[in-house]
Amino acid sequence: MYIIGENIHIIAPKVKEAVQNRDAEYFKRSALMQVEYGVSAVDLNIGPQKKLGHEILPWLVEVVESVVDVPLVFDTTNLAAIEAACETVRKAQPIINSTDARAERLETVPAVAKKYNTRLVALTMAEGMIPVASDERVTIALEKLIPHMLEIDFPIDDLIIDPLVLTVSGCQEYCPECIEAVRTLKFAWDPPPLTNGGLSNVSNAVPAPMRPLLNRVYMVMLMGAGVDMVIADPFDAKLMEAIRIVEERDESTAVGRLYVELFDRIQNMEHLEFEDVDMSDTDQADIWKTVQVLRNKVIYTDQYLRL
Repeated sequence: MYIIGENIHIIAPKVKEAVQNRDAEYFKRSALMQVEYGVSAVDLNIGPQKKLGHEILPWLVEVVESVVDVPLVFDTTNLAAIEAACETVRKAQPIINSTDARAERLETVPAVAKKYNTRLVALTMAEGMIPVASDERVTIALEKLIPHMLEIDFPIDDLIIDPLVLTVSGCQEYCPECIEAVRTLKFAWDPPPLTNGGLSNVSNAVPAPMRPLLNRVYMVMLMGAGVDMVIADPFDAKLMEAIRIVEERDESTAVGRLYVELFDRIQNMEHLEFEDVDMSDTDQADIWKTVQVLRNKVIYTDQYLRL
């Protein structure tokens, strides 16, 4: 699994402070640790940064590239900052995150990605609200995103479609539809585009103790659908272990067998069944309940997942 480390994100107070203080050592430590814990790329999320983004992002590129060799992800809506970072990067092919199908983004961001030979994340979002249904998201990819890339001769191999993971708290109906969008995208074009998801989004606005379980169960479900990449927290040991279990098909534990079964069921366009679960095992019972919420079969409440 191609994991983009999410830990350099301006929303985190420590990251925000380190940016303000130009604390290079903080970012070097973060990048080195993320690579040590298994990421394939490091996300540099500076938010909009309308005034200073063109200074901050290339500075971060220089700092992080001084200690790691993995690709960097330029995660901002500030196109000037992205261009400055593209001109600064010296090592691996970077990733721009992101464009979408709105005219003002589609007409500008892909052109920059092509100019600097980067990979590009494209969100299945057009004018108005993000569509709920998987087929609507796939339609945006097939009728707007991919045709524009072909029109400008952008390599489809460098295009990464993101069907938008949204929180189970308030957007529960989106969760199973995102999984189906990932699955469909793998068959909707030849060659199929890569797919990506912002994993932690699924547990946004959920009480902190409950977030890791939601993240790792959704991760297994996305893997079953064929997702290629995720933006995730490599320091979440249980998440990384769940990924390893599925990739290695490690059925040496009861929970491991259940994760592999969940993966297989999703891959085969089936669903985990009650009979697959030993409900006397609290860990398995928690996974079962989480699957039902993520399938939108049981209405999400904090209390339900705490039981």
